[in-house]
Amino acid sequence: MVDVADALRTYWNDRGPVWIEHRERLDGMLAPLGEAAIARLHPDPGEHVLDVGCGTGTTSLELAQLVGGGGHVTGVDVSAPMLDDARKRAADAGLDNTTFVVADAGAHQFEPRHFDAAFSRMGIMFFAEPVAGFTNLRRSLRPGGRLTFVCWRSPEENSWVTEPGRAVAEVLGPPDPMDPDAPGPFSLASVDRISSILTGAGLVDIDITPHDLPVNIGGGTTDELVRYYMDLLPGTAIPENAEVHVIDRVKAALGAMVERRRTTDGITMGAAAWLVSARA
Repeated sequence: MVDVADALRTYWNDRGPVWIEHRERLDGMLAPLGEAAIARLHPDPGEHVLDVGCGTGTTSLELAQLVGGGGHVTGVDVSAPMLDDARKRAADAGLDNTTFVVADAGAHQFEPRHFDAAFSRMGIMFFAEPVAGFTNLRRSLRPGGRLTFVCWRSPEENSWVTEPGRAVAEVLGPPDPMDPDAPGPFSLASVDRISSILTGAGLVDIDITPHDLPVNIGGGTTDELVRYYMDLLPGTAIPENAEVHVIDRVKAALGAMVERRRTTDGITMGAAAWLVSARA
């Protein structure tokens, strides 16, 4: 039997360089969501904050600036390549109040009751055992410590993923149904599931608020945008054994979608997320 945590670790380490390559485009898309979550967290100077699934460190650096020299931010992610990039960015920015740890935040043995707050921008939906994972985060928080994160609602509410997915399905056919509760970007799409998991983890004062907004994927050539979709988005992956003419048809379908949606500001689509907060 495949160990889910090991499979996720392998995936994110293998894919890390691709995410680094597309970092600026991804950050541009996710920035409004991260800003909304950071505003809800409201980190204070001097606080110690855990950034879960921090990736290349964009939110960790933002949090580090907010907590200042008297505070500290620990970014944790399973992807060693992305954390190497995060460390370099922190050094370039002169932020010495950051630490980056290669680990599964759902299982890593953090110092108990150490953090004032835990945060995540779209990095907390991948726990193999969600209740155990959030329990581990709760134990890392001081009594009354805050947890704030933003996660996606259902794919059907997010045109940024459904539209390119439909373009690919025109060529490859509909994808196989996925377990909605399996670790992945939409595993916390259900408000009832979020509430059940957080309650089961011993967290209190749970608040789950819908957050809808347009997200901008940026501009560039059609080829650049098609490559971005094929590299990163769920539902746009091409089977490894696909023939060249099939790959060309998928690229053409995505290219047509790009041109339909292109504006002077690039590609803007709808996004739907949950802003979630709770306390230890």
